[in-house]
Amino acid sequence: MNERRDRPDISSDPNRTMASDGAPDGNGRGLSRRRLLAGAGAFGAAALPGGFPRLAFRSAAAPQRGDILVVIFQRGGMDGLSAVVPFTEQAYYDKRPRIAFKPPKAGDGKTVIGLDDRFGLNPALTGLKRIWDDGRLGVVHATGAPHGSRSHFDAMSLMERGALGAQSLTTGWLGRYLSATAQRNASPFRALGVGPVVPESLRGPVPAAALQNIADMHLGGNTADIVRFQALLEQLWCAGDWFASDARSTFQALDLLAKADPASHAPENGAQYPDDELGQGLKQIAQLIKADLGLEVACIDNGGWDTHANQIWGWDDPTRGMMFNLLNSLDKALLAFYQDLGRRFDDPGVTVLTMSEFGRRVAQNAGNGTDHGHGSCMFAISGGVKRAVHTEWPGLAPEALAEGEDLAITIDYRDILAELLAKRLGNPRVFEVFPNYTPTDRGVFQARPDAAPAITARPSLYFPAALRNAVR
Repeated sequence: MNERRDRPDISSDPNRTMASDGAPDGNGRGLSRRRLLAGAGAFGAAALPGGFPRLAFRSAAAPQRGDILVVIFQRGGMDGLSAVVPFTEQAYYDKRPRIAFKPPKAGDGKTVIGLDDRFGLNPALTGLKRIWDDGRLGVVHATGAPHGSRSHFDAMSLMERGALGAQSLTTGWLGRYLSATAQRNASPFRALGVGPVVPESLRGPVPAAALQNIADMHLGGNTADIVRFQALLEQLWCAGDWFASDARSTFQALDLLAKADPASHAPENGAQYPDDELGQGLKQIAQLIKADLGLEVACIDNGGWDTHANQIWGWDDPTRGMMFNLLNSLDKALLAFYQDLGRRFDDPGVTVLTMSEFGRRVAQNAGNGTDHGHGSCMFAISGGVKRAVHTEWPGLAPEALAEGEDLAITIDYRDILAELLAKRLGNPRVFEVFPNYTPTDRGVFQARPDAAPAITARPSLYFPAALRNAVR
């Protein structure tokens, strides 16, 4: 879990050890905070990841104000043209003679799965087609972040911060959303990053948790270790300073998770999660949702999308290769999550959104792969999504390509995020989340009945006439 940066790190000075009463521990009496940390570390790899959680707690359960948002970041640059194929574009086949997926053909499971008269899903995405048939899948195509960077590091950072070019802005777009709605929910599990660190999109003044495994929070399920750990924490409470508050938060987080016992929530509706990081991560997110711990936002990474080579193996079958396998793994995880939560996708319920830092070039390279490009696609799974391929399709003609070689970005991804915040998550003040950007409503989501219209510009301050005259 992440640490608050506005507090001093008492362990940073190797020559200073504090006793449990706050005084320097020169004679070895009492329990020093350094010894507490050492004691906690003695629990081994099953101890709390990343140190102690420093989180605020809700005083009572609050009604759900909007959808629970799950963001999947496909790191590496996902080839949107392979995921959602523009099968009527001859340029797609001309530029990709070996790696292109064939147009839809009834009864042929190796061809594109038609969605409409222009676009179809990769044949690996049979689960997403089931969700589409249920009316709960929307696709946004020719979208992305118009930063122009082909650097993974820069593109990811810019996209997660959600303010292109604002290098001084250190918070993430979800961190700003959580800050703008901080009064709603003080659950320690309000925001969660599945993995070893909190993702950049969640950075902000509202603490977010990083969790690799629910069992970690239970200290491996060892009751004796939990009792020991709680006893160590209690000895710090008498200090009356910031560390005492954090110790209480740690104790309460363990207690809350133990009472809810999300690990006891087995997958429902026949859901079978794949045994990989994405599948198991989504399984744990589903467990936390079912446990009703106040989760509002969860982020999880899905890597491996930097497909410079071997998008297919061989010469004539694009369903044998890295791209098909990557998409198939994504598909299985998403379908399991969708099946597991079932009616929880009803309105309001759960919304899943995928995003990637950039797409790939239109033309294949000599290694049967594709290099870094621009436009890609996003998937939205939700009870409030409008089923369609949402796009202002630029086409793949040479004059339509970005820099002469990439799918052009015609929909800024922040348009989708802003619409999601206002219509599904109950935060109309999108100007606080995306400063200096005026989003366009793309009609991807249906507004919840209590949703207020999006406010895209900071309201002007009103000064009474007397005050205006006084400052002239």
